[in-house]
Amino acid sequence: MKQVVISGTGLYTPPFSISNEELVACFNAYAEQANADNAEAIAAGTATALELSSVAFIEKASGIKSRHVMEKEGILDPARMVSRIAERADDEISIQAEMAVAAARDALARAGRTAADIDMVLVACSNMQRAYPALAVEVQDALGIDGYGFDMNVACSSATFGIQQAVAAVQSGQARAVLVLNPEITSGHLNWRDRDSHFIFGDACTAIVVEAKETAVSEHQFDIIGTELKTRFSNAIRNNFGFLNRFDESGVGQADKLFRQQGRKVFKEVCPMAAEMIKATLAKAGVEVPQVRRYWLHQANLNMNLLIARLVLGRDAEPGEAPVILDTYANTSSAGSIIAFHKHQDDLETGALGVICSFGAGYSIGCVVVRKV
Repeated sequence: MKQVVISGTGLYTPPFSISNEELVACFNAYAEQANADNAEAIAAGTATALELSSVAFIEKASGIKSRHVMEKEGILDPARMVSRIAERADDEISIQAEMAVAAARDALARAGRTAADIDMVLVACSNMQRAYPALAVEVQDALGIDGYGFDMNVACSSATFGIQQAVAAVQSGQARAVLVLNPEITSGHLNWRDRDSHFIFGDACTAIVVEAKETAVSEHQFDIIGTELKTRFSNAIRNNFGFLNRFDESGVGQADKLFRQQGRKVFKEVCPMAAEMIKATLAKAGVEVPQVRRYWLHQANLNMNLLIARLVLGRDAEPGEAPVILDTYANTSSAGSIIAFHKHQDDLETGALGVICSFGAGYSIGCVVVRKV
């Protein structure tokens, strides 16, 4: 069977960053005003006072210290707490496509490729800004790629599921090379007024070039030696936003149309699932755990990653074994594990083995075993 490689990765980082201190100041201003407005109901016991947030709470709960966003003034306005990003005209490039094009150009440069070498574009992320036309087709047009493209969504696992689709396309001969793009504007689906989750997400876009090894020219190649995907239905992470919302005349508020999760349940259920999936994928690829040099895990929560690494390794991960980028990027959904891969790969020696693993809503888990060429 044709050997397939990752020959290049790219990253687009938004221009704005929000620190925990800025976020807490905004949230607490909102909460204090809400408590003042509801003082009588709170005193009467018919309403509950909003609990204030803190930097210490955020960092203990998640390991996150800051996050990048596409726009910050709207988020940090206590009276609004939503980004101010204007809709663009139909004849302008969309904001997600613009992010994807920037990351794609970075990945193409590292792969030593141009748009003429790509046959397939796959946009894989948690939230698309529209139903159609597909963002992938818009990106294909913006880059001048003569081929085909489509969108897919498997939430935080979209990137690893996308890599598997790209591998299949190259092995079948449908494409010489594939661009997998993960433009995540997660700030758009986050409830910034929810103390338990207002700090979780950040925006970013990653890009991956997948192609046949026999024609690859990059100095940044990784053989893809194994991929495994798994899904299991769960409501523990959910977002009900969609075009059918317009049918609902019940007057239900927007809280359930944004990100929400049962955090403790997710932690308890997903960590062992992800660890077992990693070990099973390695075993199927003929690789033993001690042979693996690096784990690029989904960057959702530091405590989750520490536990997953411990369950796989049978000990705490050593520095560099499971690199963390969520301290400055926060949870960027499907882009997280690829940001870690992009930023922490060049120091590996030839022959070094690694695992890219993502996990999230669905539940969904994707694992990709790679070897440095």
